[in-house]
Formats: sequence, structure tokens, C-alpha cells
Amino acid sequence: MGAGVTFVADAMLGRLARWLRLMGYDTLYQPTAEDHDLARAARAAGRLLLTRDQELARRRGLRSLLIESDRLEDQLRQVLEELGLDNKSVDARCALCNTSLQAISPSEVKSRVPAYVYARHDEFSWCPQCDKVYWRGTHWERMKELIEKVEEAVSSPDS
Repeated sequence: MGAGVTFVADAMLGRLARWLRLMGYDTLYQPTAEDHDLARAARAAGRLLLTRDQELARRRGLRSLLIESDRLEDQLRQVLEELGLDNKSVDARCALCNTSLQAISPSEVKSRVPAYVYARHDEFSWCPQCDKVYWRGTHWERMKELIEKVEEAVSSPDS
């Protein structure tokens, strides 16, 4: 399927949706949407529906992936493995609204981030839709470690 795949995630997969966005995958997530609305959105835009709902996954004419686990690490592994994805060639998206992030200069964010963050980081990203500022702090390092662990498990499934 490759890096061009886009997703719709059901209400049970909010955490997975946020992680996929930060990995750069265009992922619609509307936690209050009804099943028929999710199916319609997926069909209309040619998106793959990610769901934990077996009945929803079986709907005709709907490309879907039934997510088997409720653990984030297992969910990421399943998506990467079954779709042949990685996070090497895509730019991050906003975890909140799914918009592509843009680079922003440190001087432009100085008044918007904690002083210790400004002092320790040279690179920042910004969401032009919801105005959130991102930087690669300790949360990013933990996220990167988990993604690398999942990708390693995908590339060597016998371990």
C-alpha cells in the first residue's frame, strides 16, 4: 500500500490516530462520529478505515483494517507490518488536527514555549491550522524509541 495511504480511525483508536499523525500519516479522527459517517468518509476519500469493531470492518465496499489489540505498540506494529509502512519518508502532522506541520524559527516561538525549551532546542514546528508548536523534547525521544522498537519487530518478526 505504501506511504501514500491515508486513514480514518474509529473512536476506539484515538491514541493510534495521534501517533500515526506524528509519524506523518494523514489520519482522520472524529471520536463522536457514527459508524456510517466513518464508513462514508473512508469511501468518499479513498481512505483505509482503522477499527476495532468487527462488524464495521466487514462492511461491503469499505477498505478496512481490523485492529486486533488494544495496546498501542501492538496496534502500530500491525499497521506498519500489514501495510508495509515506515516513518522514513513522510513529514509529521499535527497530533490534534491532522494538518501538515511547518518549520518555524526559534525567534517566532520564543514567547510561546517555556524558557527551558527555548534554551535547549534549535528546531521547532508549527501547525498553521490550530497554532500548536512542537519540538523534539523528551516526549519525542520516547516516541522515537517506541517507533524504532516496533519497526525492528516488523523487520524481524521471528524475534
